Amino acid sequence: MDEKLFPFDTIEPKWQAFWRAEKLFNVDTNNVANKYYCLMMFPYPSAALHVGHGRNYIIGDAVARYKMMRGFNVLTPMGFDAFGLPAENAAIKDGIHPEISTLNNIRTMKEQFNRWGVEYDWDREVISCLPAYYKWTQWIFLKLHAKGLAYKKKAFVNWCPSCQTVLANEQVVDNACERCSTPVQQKDLEQWFFKITEYADRLLKDITKLTEWPERVKTMQRNWIGSSCGVEIDFKVEGSDEFLKCFTTRVDTIYGATFMAIAPEHLMVHTLIKGAKGKEQLLKEIQKMRDVSRIERSDAKVEKEGVFTGRYVINPASGNRMPVYVANYILMEYGTGAIMAVPAHDQRDFDFAKKYDLPITVVIDDPASPLDGARMKEAYTAEGIMANSGQFNGMSSEKAMEKIADYFENKGFGKRMTRYRLRDWLISRQRYWGAPIPIVYCGKCGTVPVPDKDLPVLLPGNVEFRPTGESPLKAAKDFVNTKCPRCGGPAARETDTMDTFVDSSWYYLRYITPGTNDKPFDTAAVNKWLPVDQYIGGVEHAILHLLYSRFITKFLHDIGSVGFDEPFKNLFTQGMITKNGVKMSKSKGNTVSPDALIGEYGADTVRLYTLFIGPPEKDAEWSDRGVEGAFRFLGRVWRLVEKVRLSGMKTRPEAKLSQAEAGLKRKIHRTIKKVTDDLDGGFHFNTAISSIMELVNESYDLIGKDENACGSAVLREAAESVIILLAPFVPHISEEMWQLIGKKSSIFRSSWPIFDKDAMVEDRITIPVQINGKLRSTVEAPLDIKEEALKELVLADSKVIKWTAGNAIKKFIVVPKKLVNIVV
Repeated sequence: MDEKLFPFDTIEPKWQAFWRAEKLFNVDTNNVANKYYCLMMFPYPSAALHVGHGRNYIIGDAVARYKMMRGFNVLTPMGFDAFGLPAENAAIKDGIHPEISTLNNIRTMKEQFNRWGVEYDWDREVISCLPAYYKWTQWIFLKLHAKGLAYKKKAFVNWCPSCQTVLANEQVVDNACERCSTPVQQKDLEQWFFKITEYADRLLKDITKLTEWPERVKTMQRNWIGSSCGVEIDFKVEGSDEFLKCFTTRVDTIYGATFMAIAPEHLMVHTLIKGAKGKEQLLKEIQKMRDVSRIERSDAKVEKEGVFTGRYVINPASGNRMPVYVANYILMEYGTGAIMAVPAHDQRDFDFAKKYDLPITVVIDDPASPLDGARMKEAYTAEGIMANSGQFNGMSSEKAMEKIADYFENKGFGKRMTRYRLRDWLISRQRYWGAPIPIVYCGKCGTVPVPDKDLPVLLPGNVEFRPTGESPLKAAKDFVNTKCPRCGGPAARETDTMDTFVDSSWYYLRYITPGTNDKPFDTAAVNKWLPVDQYIGGVEHAILHLLYSRFITKFLHDIGSVGFDEPFKNLFTQGMITKNGVKMSKSKGNTVSPDALIGEYGADTVRLYTLFIGPPEKDAEWSDRGVEGAFRFLGRVWRLVEKVRLSGMKTRPEAKLSQAEAGLKRKIHRTIKKVTDDLDGGFHFNTAISSIMELVNESYDLIGKDENACGSAVLREAAESVIILLAPFVPHISEEMWQLIGKKSSIFRSSWPIFDKDAMVEDRITIPVQINGKLRSTVEAPLDIKEEALKELVLADSKVIKWTAGNAIKKFIVVPKKLVNIVV
């Protein structure tokens, strides 16, 4: 296309500079009238952005601009999730210090945002790797620690051998590291955790408050938290004072429990096998089980394997001895990591019992066909009648469930409880690039939190940061060696750093008062602006970031720091942009750089195509031909506006509208309604843009029918409407065209158009004409035409004259506004 018709290379820098000079996106947070907090998830500054990343930011910018034109006081800040593995791995790959790499990438990304025409209130920028920010991340850690919600314990944890660090359960996908896809191992390490399980019930119940969140995100969170109601039972280990706790949702089967199975990672394993014959061989077998992925171990088809510990527990219901096995199909993340095995009524237990020749006792009988444990081919898992269950024999299993639970609580054998699949959040990392954990270890005082007045605990700069399997900070003696804040004696700092998801769990609060030095945020100001009105980001954060942010918000609410307990009112999760059928990534070599596209077609073209590519909540395949189509469309719009402008704005009175002009006016107001409904009702950018394209086509149709149409007031109205409706999507060209037609201020200081219901009403109709029951013609008539006038119009029609020639008209039947039938 002739670049002179659409000079994006001069238009776009001009308006980007104008918006910054005018501080179009800067907001006074003291003014909360008609406030609208529109927030995009802040990015990892690990590399330059590609067009797949751009979808999130372009959507957010379009929403912010639209809301601005609707009269809202729009707060739209941006920052960078600058600590953590993504930024550190990028620095290691490039061979430079993470701080230098990260800040360089931030500058690059800000330039990209600017070239896209994506604007923010940059005066509110937060960068999580800077001390002014992570001081308050450490403060939140200390508040959790003071409440007993941050603690250190030894546990089997997920270890990524590639990233050389531990991972939270939520960071393991299909038994692999969600960052690098390396298979995860299990390691027994001492680590720091946040006790998110204390909030499990509230996190689950309060999902009902999230009425403006996508249903699939809420379902993902419900499933991850995973509530189960049952009974926790204490099984006494024979010959000791120890108990094994077991949680079961099937307490009705307790009398049929013939052995106990525990996970290879269970903390009681070493206690149970102490003194056992062949202990070393047992440990080898147990380690072999640990090395198998949890996905494989939980597969119902996997062969059941186990080792006998040599110990027994006592069944509190039957009094029978139950051998304790370490079994491969038991996972620590479910229940207590120990199960009472009931082979007659659980297929996995049945398979294990058959393999190791363990008793199978029927306690729920099939009323239609009595069961015999010795002859059973598979477990009976349906409801039935209680058998071999003492005083509960003859009851329905459903009724016995409650009765046995009552009995156990009365006897002190166990208690009803709700358990969750959710596990505590593992937050310590054996990597350099993260916020230091504000804890010191004193030989005299033990574990001591760093006082608030000594924050931030600064991350030292001169450190060999490449991962070795233990924290690089251990080698930084000037950092490690310190004084105990309690007794003043020698002490050592904690050398693990915090997971980057701790940094991102509260950043949306900092934006409101980013300059405060004596507190993380101003509570009064935050309470006026939050919850966030619209949060936009990828569905991949449904569990990790969104769940953690909900937890931290609830905690801050409980200690009085905020007055709300859910951080995000509305959530929109955009789909991915794919190339060659898969998600864009450097490793796959299928990324598309926005810089080259903007150089060739302009930012508005890239923005338009990104929004038009498909429903924004769904994945979409990138097409270079589609970009060209978007470019051609903007060229058509530019030429249309030029035609109207060059007409000198001569207008004809609307009282003399032609039929074609009246049709265009209807289309204008129907388009305004359609675009408004699409933006208010779920960000249907693609259908909104499609309706604007139709309006442009009808405008050209009018010009084709009437060479003087460029002077029409209706065509001018159409051109103005196209410009203003396109503005949130393609802001640079819209600002330029707005100025070309004589407007003085920014288009984003203008009001969004309001559709006229009366103008949308059709004032003419097409009426079919039948002769002796067969369709012979149609006539255009005013909507309110009288019957006599309609008869005259029909009888004057050339086709009607032809078909009635020489015949007497016997009847002239009119069905008002629908049909004329002539009988000859």
